[in-house]
Amino acid sequence: MTAAASRDELKALADEASVRLSDAGADEALRWAVEQFGDHLIVAANMQDAVLVDLVTKVKPDVDVLFLDTGYHFAETIGTRDAVATVYPEIRIVNATPEQTVPEQDAEYGANLFERDPNQCCHLRKVIPLRRTLGDYQCWITGVRRADAPTRADTPIVTWDDRNGLVKVNPIAAWTDDEFDDYLHRQGVLQNPLVSEGYPSIGCAPCTAKVAPGADPRSGRWAGSSKTECGLHA
Repeated sequence: MTAAASRDELKALADEASVRLSDAGADEALRWAVEQFGDHLIVAANMQDAVLVDLVTKVKPDVDVLFLDTGYHFAETIGTRDAVATVYPEIRIVNATPEQTVPEQDAEYGANLFERDPNQCCHLRKVIPLRRTLGDYQCWITGVRRADAPTRADTPIVTWDDRNGLVKVNPIAAWTDDEFDDYLHRQGVLQNPLVSEGYPSIGCAPCTAKVAPGADPRSGRWAGSSKTECGLHA
């Protein structure tokens, strides 16, 4: 796709690929994305691990990597981001930051907004920065998997992201937990050290708790509330 491709053209491409690549493996989906969009795509990484970055760089070593720098991350997550940049020297880390620093947000909305209204906090510190950053691209690649949560059980390999106005590719959507773990360990891929400390699903530090052995991996996210998603993949 050229940089001048219209929204309708991108949507038509996504709709066609959604059917044709419905059963595609990760490699096939990624080759398609790189062939179609080249430098007009970005891969999202929450820095829980580098599995998706590892997969994409095998096809496009100089890919842009999106990191939502919320201001609330664990130090280990920031360290993993920096380690990923070292291990994959050709990538470009794109740090998407909120319009306000944490102190500025506290001054306007009150301290600890994440406790009183986590949906608004996620909107301000994740959803808006994501939307603003994706405006410079035609396609984004995510690591969403159907096995992650019931809300993600129908995740397609390729889809049209109407809210952000671009194509969305989920190359490992069909991977089971065993397939994911096998790739991570077989390839020696970087992983956030917090995973081995009991945090199988890592978000912002104030909203992420350790998970009891055998419990739902995402049960540590917004524990004690009905919230299950940050809104990025709604």
